[in-house]
Amino acid sequence: MNWGKYLGLLGIATFKFMVAPFGGKPLNLSFIETYLACVAGAILSATIFFFLSEYLIIKSIKKRQQKRKEAKDMGLPFPEKRNFTFTNKLIVKIKHVFGIYGICFIAPLVLSIPIGTIISVKFYGKDKRTLPLIITGILVNGFVLTSLAYMKQIIHFFTA
Repeated sequence: MNWGKYLGLLGIATFKFMVAPFGGKPLNLSFIETYLACVAGAILSATIFFFLSEYLIIKSIKKRQQKRKEAKDMGLPFPEKRNFTFTNKLIVKIKHVFGIYGICFIAPLVLSIPIGTIISVKFYGKDKRTLPLIITGILVNGFVLTSLAYMKQIIHFFTA
């Protein structure tokens, strides 16, 4: 058994879960090996960032307040500019249309596991369903992505 292949795929899945399953086939891993390695990496990362995110959010707020205070002390204006980027608009639209399910299922997949998890916690951190929904989203998305990566083998399996 080559642990390097599993750990490599697990490592990629901790940050770029959307592309990780496509690395299993070139590494000559089976469907289930690829699925389990990718899902394990994503769940590990999501769990770490779920519990770390409140600290990161508070630290970011304090840093922004400190910059505002320093600018005020020096007599400089501190612009309260809002960043309405395409990604920010997309996140807000997903939140309004799909609610907690959309954010927990889609944000970690589309953005990355760490950023998507932090965004999920920012919107729904006090809801007890947040972490289980993120993990469920990882399991479902992992199955879909791994199936896409192994589509030719799956079709051959059912037609043989």
